[in-house]
Amino acid sequence: MFELESPIYFYLFALIPLVVAFFLFNLFWKRKQQAAFADLALFQKLSPEQSAFKSALKLGIVLAALALVIFSLVNPKMGTKMETVKRQGIDIVFAVDISKSMLAEDIAPNRLEKTKQLVSQIINQLGNDRVGIVGYAGSAYPVLPMTTDYSIAKMYLQSMNTNMVSSQGTAFNDAIKLSVDYFDIKDTSKLIVLVSDGEDHGDGAEEAIEMAKEKGVRIVTIGVGTEKGGLIPLKDGNGKISGYKKDQKGENVITKLYPDVLNNIAKQTKSKYIVGANTKEVVEEIKKTLEKIEKSEFESQQIADFESQYQWFLGLAFLLLLTDIFLLEKKTNWVQKLNLFNEKKHE
Repeated sequence: MFELESPIYFYLFALIPLVVAFFLFNLFWKRKQQAAFADLALFQKLSPEQSAFKSALKLGIVLAALALVIFSLVNPKMGTKMETVKRQGIDIVFAVDISKSMLAEDIAPNRLEKTKQLVSQIINQLGNDRVGIVGYAGSAYPVLPMTTDYSIAKMYLQSMNTNMVSSQGTAFNDAIKLSVDYFDIKDTSKLIVLVSDGEDHGDGAEEAIEMAKEKGVRIVTIGVGTEKGGLIPLKDGNGKISGYKKDQKGENVITKLYPDVLNNIAKQTKSKYIVGANTKEVVEEIKKTLEKIEKSEFESQQIADFESQYQWFLGLAFLLLLTDIFLLEKKTNWVQKLNLFNEKKHE
């Protein structure tokens, strides 16, 4: 197995025809100057040791050296080395509230988009940790199983919307239970990052919290929204606001942030509630939390580590250039006897 680290350097092979063109131009210019100085036949008599073959040979050596230098820049790699890689990190499940109340725009651009921004920035700060994503409203929905592929995680995160779960409301109990079930390795450090506005329309989360505590799972909660609250916009097919959600009495529904609910969930698992207004502050708080959690070895596998081979090409290029320096353009006896260019002998 092999791979090319920087194939873009293959474009440098365009220099080779330029070098050949320069060589031919220089040869033409020399011949022209010689013709101006004396007749070519006379000039050959004056410099009988001049070899056209040696000039072509030196050009070939320079071109070969240039090609080898380009190959060294491309850096071919061979998969000949095997090593064991052990990953140490934390298993983290992001439980994201996707109920209709998360469409409220009391925090810009709205609660759900702010949630995506927060989770995405947290993921950007992770190292070898595994992440999973759960969406929940009136029920919980598995979005992404545990993975170390952060780009995939962020892609799934951005695709989340309030239509993914048909039953509305906010059921923390289901969200926490499903998140706990995500942890598929027994002896890893486990963390749930639950993001919500705190509105709980379920039966409470006491049962799920006890389940999390028994399995050593901590739950950090992030509150997104304001205590003043905001309206829940309804949008048409073009994405324009066509009205606002109303209750059974026909009045606009005002959804608020309930920090006490989220604070209670976090405290019961000896974790922290974080206000989700400032992205930078949220990321810093999560980083502090992760630093306090002991990292566990959760994956051990063998991978092929490609070894660079550029040094062979560079070394051979150096030898060719060294040869070119000591290679004179005068004729050598054995080459002269071969008479490769059918040169006439001058007396």
